[in-house]
Amino acid sequence: MLRLGPAVFLGGMVGTGLRLGIDLALPHADAEFPVGTLIANVGGAFVLGWLVAGLWTRPAVPPWLKAALGGGLLGSFTTFSAVMVSLVALVSAGYSTLAWAYLAATLLFGFAAAALGLRLGGRATAASLRDADAGVTP
Repeated sequence: MLRLGPAVFLGGMVGTGLRLGIDLALPHADAEFPVGTLIANVGGAFVLGWLVAGLWTRPAVPPWLKAALGGGLLGSFTTFSAVMVSLVALVSAGYSTLAWAYLAATLLFGFAAAALGLRLGGRATAASLRDADAGVTP
């Protein structure tokens, strides 16, 4: 398991850089809806769902790649702590209704994105298996 550490570390560096890019492109004040955080978390939920259903199920995918992409890249790109900080900042600034709307949007869109990713990833895997059975090469 220790051999996976460098893969998670490198994936985490990439995910953190991508997350910083979104935060710089879509900055927000404490009293504003954190669009960048929502986009990162919903997008990450979709990608992880797609990977779990579409890539993780393939025996040829090495454990280090799963660790690098899942726990590393997407684990650092999507952050629960950023959601909590945004919620606390909104409530502290007196925007409780906006905080509730943000939490609801995060949960609703996050679950929907993960479900869609799982569904599309599963379809991609099924199509690949059908093609392999039929002798079709990509």
